[in-house]
Amino acid sequence: MNKFFKSQIRDIKIGKNCKIVEPVNLYECEIGNNVKIGPFVEITKGVKIGDNCIISSHSFICEKVTVEEDVFIGHGVMFTNDTFSNGKRAHGDKTKWKSTNIGNKVLIGSNVTILPVSICDEAVIGAGAVVTRDINVKGIYFGNPAVLFKKI
Repeated sequence: MNKFFKSQIRDIKIGKNCKIVEPVNLYECEIGNNVKIGPFVEITKGVKIGDNCIISSHSFICEKVTVEEDVFIGHGVMFTNDTFSNGKRAHGDKTKWKSTNIGNKVLIGSNVTILPVSICDEAVIGAGAVVTRDINVKGIYFGNPAVLFKKI
């Protein structure tokens, strides 16, 4: 038997002056003030989005991600919390999932993939980059894996 699910916004805490363009899937997450969310975005359980963020279309932000304030997330940005460390999916075993923390004023270009990492304040992640390690130095990063191009 086929099952069909409609896009939905449910059980969220949302701040003031937010703009959300449907269709989206937002559930059991926290959205700060003045946040703009484009269409075809999914933000899952437990995610926290800070004030004044922009999340562009077709992005996916999974459980165990925290995004601080004034962050720009480009189109098609994908976050992951399962590193397949044992060679297979965790199948919902959340004890194997890892966290991601995005600092303040981070700019993330389109089609970036972010594995479970921490990214410091004011970093710039170039379009198409794959972030596999923590970013602790303010700068411009790009490539696969993402590397520091220039300190800023």
